[in-house]
Amino acid sequence: MWTPPPRSAEARALYSAAESERACRPELFVLGAQTILAAAFARSQLPAGDDGDWKAGFHAYIDSAREEGRLNALGMRSMVGTAVAKLQARAKISTTLAENPQVRTRTIDRPIFIIGGWRTGTTLLQRLLDGVPGLRGAMPSELSVPWRFLDLEAGARATLIVAGEGAHQRLHALNPQMQQVHPSGGRLAEECVLAMGSDFRNWGFTSTLRCPSYANWLLTQDTAPSYRTYADILRMLQDTSGRRWVLKAPAHTAALPALWAAFPDAIVLHLHRDVVETVTSGASLFAVFRSTYSDAVDPAEVGRYQLDMTAEWFRRAMAARDAHPGQKVIDIAFRDLVADPVGLVRKLCAACDVAWDEAAQAAAEDRLASLNRQHGPHKYAPEDFGLEPGEIRERLAGYASAFGLG
Repeated sequence: MWTPPPRSAEARALYSAAESERACRPELFVLGAQTILAAAFARSQLPAGDDGDWKAGFHAYIDSAREEGRLNALGMRSMVGTAVAKLQARAKISTTLAENPQVRTRTIDRPIFIIGGWRTGTTLLQRLLDGVPGLRGAMPSELSVPWRFLDLEAGARATLIVAGEGAHQRLHALNPQMQQVHPSGGRLAEECVLAMGSDFRNWGFTSTLRCPSYANWLLTQDTAPSYRTYADILRMLQDTSGRRWVLKAPAHTAALPALWAAFPDAIVLHLHRDVVETVTSGASLFAVFRSTYSDAVDPAEVGRYQLDMTAEWFRRAMAARDAHPGQKVIDIAFRDLVADPVGLVRKLCAACDVAWDEAAQAAAEDRLASLNRQHGPHKYAPEDFGLEPGEIRERLAGYASAFGLG
């Protein structure tokens, strides 16, 4: 069975310090609604016109984290911080849009969204495409505090992006294996879910937190308002370069109708990988992520969750695609991405009307070389997470057959 990665001496010291602080100042580690609201709005309030649509998700999230998260002290503090940050982001986004109404008139030109199950190559493909001169991804700082980037000139924007490196360095100090399974950094394009969730409807929360009741609640929610807000966030972040967005998140796979409602001319790149590899690698990723914030990660439970959610996400994606035949979707086999990454990017640029020339070829090759240097070994097996390959294939047989995965 899977076991948590060993912690370095530096990490053990950080965890120990957090536990000591919790013993001395327990009020800082309380996942309670009133405590979090007071911390979020100690200096400001939500705008008077706020519709309160966040409240159900807010309570579902903090209740699940408190009762089900099995969090260590650092995890408790992190989840409190996440809730506070999302509430503050909601206020900042709303205020910024009210003060700058011209933002909502900006056009988002044919954004490219990369979707697919966890560990299907979405990160690699986005970061490769981000290196093409006519495209741009979104950096972690941009996604986290988009209001700070509104109409910034290039130099100031770059400085603010680089300033975000510290958060990744701290995370890697706590859990170095996270950098192996999902390299991250202030100057590496990241998932859309970092910007989403100011209404507390965000699948990104579930990647680092054991929260089954919250996940079940989220399955019942309409995410169309979340995507409308995300479109406004991207309008805040647009610069004058003329580059089109290339964005990604596995979570989009479960929410295609909402995505298309907010971005009607979006081009969707849908990645597909062997289902056993997809589910197992995803379980490994989640287990590593959750082990940063919990000392009681059950690998079999993570495996079961990953299989169930993958099956549901894929079911929703197939139904959405059948119901929206006019939307542009390009299917991509993971094996083709791995076999010839730059060649695939060239073909995709042609299909998406993105200019390709010698400069683009060189940029893509340079980006691939850089990304290859960042990845470490990632080993896993279904049995590590209480999974049987035969069950995975049976549960996902319809999806596998539809996309020629054997």
